[in-house]
Amino acid sequence: METHSFNFLFKESIYPMAIVDHEMRFLNHSKLWLQDLGIKDSNIIGKTFYDVFPNTPEEIKIIHEHCLRHTVKQSKIQTITQSDGSQKWVDWQIKGWKEESKKLSGLLIVAEDITLKKRKEELLLNIQRVAKIGGWEFDFVANKAYLSDITKEIHELPLDYEMDLEKGLEFYKEGEHRDKITRVVNEAVTHHMPWDIETILITAKGNERWVRSIGECEVVDNKCIRIYGTFQDIDQKKRIELHNQEISERLTIATTDAANIGIWEYNIFNRKVTWDDNLYRIYGVTRDKFEETIDAWEAIIHPDDKIHCHNEIELAIVNNKKCTIEFRIIWPNGELRYIRSEFTISRYQNGVPSRLIGATWDITEAKTAEQNLKELLEVTSEQNDSLMNFAHIVSHNLRSHSSNLSMLTGFLTQEEDENEKSSLVKMLNDASISLNETVTHLSEVVHVKTNSEEKMKKTNLLKAIIAVEKNIRALLNEKEAVCNISVDASINIQAVPAYLDSILLNLFTNSIKYSSPKRKPIIDIKAEVKDDVVLFTFADNGLGINLEKHGKKLFGMYKTFHKNKDSKGIGLFITKNQIEAMNGKIEVESTEDIGTSFKLTFKKTIENEHHKKNEKDREHLYYR
Repeated sequence: METHSFNFLFKESIYPMAIVDHEMRFLNHSKLWLQDLGIKDSNIIGKTFYDVFPNTPEEIKIIHEHCLRHTVKQSKIQTITQSDGSQKWVDWQIKGWKEESKKLSGLLIVAEDITLKKRKEELLLNIQRVAKIGGWEFDFVANKAYLSDITKEIHELPLDYEMDLEKGLEFYKEGEHRDKITRVVNEAVTHHMPWDIETILITAKGNERWVRSIGECEVVDNKCIRIYGTFQDIDQKKRIELHNQEISERLTIATTDAANIGIWEYNIFNRKVTWDDNLYRIYGVTRDKFEETIDAWEAIIHPDDKIHCHNEIELAIVNNKKCTIEFRIIWPNGELRYIRSEFTISRYQNGVPSRLIGATWDITEAKTAEQNLKELLEVTSEQNDSLMNFAHIVSHNLRSHSSNLSMLTGFLTQEEDENEKSSLVKMLNDASISLNETVTHLSEVVHVKTNSEEKMKKTNLLKAIIAVEKNIRALLNEKEAVCNISVDASINIQAVPAYLDSILLNLFTNSIKYSSPKRKPIIDIKAEVKDDVVLFTFADNGLGINLEKHGKKLFGMYKTFHKNKDSKGIGLFITKNQIEAMNGKIEVESTEDIGTSFKLTFKKTIENEHHKKNEKDREHLYYR
């Protein structure tokens, strides 16, 4: 849609414009390009610029090459001969462009037909040759000034007015204009320098008028004895020129980047803001409700972005450079919109900044699309992580069940005592049931939604611990391990059952796997409710870990810290990822040859707020 809109706007542009690639082949052009340049072939796309304009001068070709290499802007006025033999004056505006992402480059060419303008200029020159132009002179020897009648008319003086040099300088507008004429007259008298300047004159009737003053000096014996010259009223021409310059500056910004919507201007001295109709629409205000001041504009900007906008504008003025800023605005109905604005600084001849001229467009849709893409990438990343996590759970958890079932089967085939066989069969049955529950949990993981809040559900912590402890009872018995479980039966947490099962299974099996050969394994499991979380502690008296040496990589994938042949270095990595996926956290304290304590934090369910009110529901289980 955006490409279609751009092509439409480009075709219907009020300027004769064209885009060519790095080989000067036409990619696009406006309708006026064909019309204004008298090109009869309407199908020039794909053809080179030089095929369409075979008489292109070498000078223009050099400019094309330079702009292509350096992506700069240049201009050149040239006459071209049309197919009917007539001459046309063209002002070529050539700007190089480069699109890094696609490694494309080329030129944006605007061909303004200035034939009429040139003819007017030539006609004006002819008129000036035959018309009376005011003259003046000042004789330093006789100390007398002379003004022609036309010069006096320009000054709005009576024809009998007597002028001297001092009075003549006082007619110029005070400030830079009077300073300029005074300077050039002094340079003429002192260094015999001629001048040709345009300044503002204040006439005898108080009217401002742009004039062109041309002066020379007559020198005798290296001394200036007379200055003389011509005086021309250029007020109308100059004001039109300045007005056109303002329009040109606005249009340059509006057409160069091809993405603007509204044009604006800010007068630094009177703090007045001028907007076009589009800008009122962008800011969501009506002309009658906007005071056209910088303060009124700032009132629309989001409070958090005002300082940023102010600083960017100040920096642009100081550095005298083009500036692009992005900020948020608040419409009168409270709607938040994203805005991008680009502007340049216009200065007086003495370098003092006078105006900011810029273009503004609404980028809310682009920002929304960018945010949606970011969220999509986050969801995709989370789904990839979940898939990887699921694979690790399958590998790790089923391997634990497999080892347990294999051990029980081995014991059963070797046991002769019927009572022991019966006990082993019961353990084997319990392990089988636990394996089935684990597979069920893993199936749930596959079907849960991406949102973590939707994954988690109310889970009884004590029941989850007992289920895992029962599952690995054979491993615990083999090591003669003691489990002390002190967990209130009423404590419920928000958890993904498959994750919680995996976490507990990993903690239990690690305690057995890394138990000390010097003593029987003792596992202490506790839990307490604090504020809106459940603090869960799982401690053992095993080998322990040197945290100073291994602390930073303790939860890394495939990191092992003992020479146990069953160590895979994946369990704690999975555990940390699973607890964090449930908005919890895990910490560890450990001392070598003393033991390790894991401290986990879970999000509690609302029912835990009232778990103390019914004492008969409280249950402490101790396994030895």
